Amino acid sequence: MNVVDLLIRLLSAPSVTPDDAGLMAFAASYLPEYEAIRVDRGGVKNLFLTRSFGEGVHLCFAGHVDVVPAGDGWESDPFVPRIEGGYLHARGAQDMKSGVAAAMVALRETKKFPGRLSLLLTSDEEGEAKYGTQIMLAHLKEIGLLPDACIVAEPTCEETFGDALKIGRRGSINGTLVVRGKQGHAAYPEKAINPVHQIAPRLAELAGIDLDGGDENFAPSKLVITDIRGGMEVTNVTPDTVQIMFNVRNNTLTDAEAVRAHVERVCAGLNFELTLTQGSFPFVTDRKASIVTSIAESIRNITGESPGYSTAGGTSDARFIAAYGIDVVEFGTRNDTIHAVNERVAISEAEELCRVFVDLLSRFDG
Repeated sequence: MNVVDLLIRLLSAPSVTPDDAGLMAFAASYLPEYEAIRVDRGGVKNLFLTRSFGEGVHLCFAGHVDVVPAGDGWESDPFVPRIEGGYLHARGAQDMKSGVAAAMVALRETKKFPGRLSLLLTSDEEGEAKYGTQIMLAHLKEIGLLPDACIVAEPTCEETFGDALKIGRRGSINGTLVVRGKQGHAAYPEKAINPVHQIAPRLAELAGIDLDGGDENFAPSKLVITDIRGGMEVTNVTPDTVQIMFNVRNNTLTDAEAVRAHVERVCAGLNFELTLTQGSFPFVTDRKASIVTSIAESIRNITGESPGYSTAGGTSDARFIAAYGIDVVEFGTRNDTIHAVNERVAISEAEELCRVFVDLLSRFDG
């Protein structure tokens, strides 16, 4: 079964989060020489397949088999893979069953390696991620099987396959700012304290500016307003509160306390409440780490591209892996139709991704 045939098999399973649609059992049967470790919790399926070739480095491929709901408007059944114009159309084609298929084929074809190889799969990456990769990593730590290095085969490339390698991710800080005033009649504004009028002149200073200067790995952190609401949906009553929700994709130079200090400075003199939650923390893998230099060389060998190092984008399970001190990178196909109607992946990219992984495994020694 080549990578395209395997990908078609994976895409045919309607594995909408947290349903694995039988793919964990299938993956274990596809790699029979690998020991299977299952940790299922909260309706989520997690699988760790591992094989020791001898003493040495432990390299892990990680990914998810779950996909987001298909939605309406597809040109064909999203769970009946369709080949057209050199592309394979189906939900999960880019995010991220092409990466899972490439890793599985590479692991199956590898017969010699200076250490241990493994594959970590979950069915809860697109959901809350509460019972997925985090649960499996905690178990691997307990049994002494945490990897030394990890590749997450998420779709990472931008314009051409091979042009981007993710070596880190920004963190995510969510905030809710409530500014309080005094409700009143719109005809008598002098008798009210309108919190909308109070905060409006400060919005440009609150959001849309750089919170730091960034560095070689990260763009500057920015506060992005995502929702503003207040009032009673009538035209003759001024509101007593206005609520502003925002998100900060933060780098390693700005943390939650810095965000709090920024908001408090901008809102000085107002009656307000601020709530912050850290959804994920930023991380970066050293550019000189063996996994970074080795996979970059494999990308050049197979594609002819010299990948740029990136930390852009949203979150992935790589954030959980990095928290254990594991060197982690992300590399996969182009990212231009993920979560969209008529999601598709170029067949050539799925095949080249597999060749990149095979090339890496033939040379990597940690």
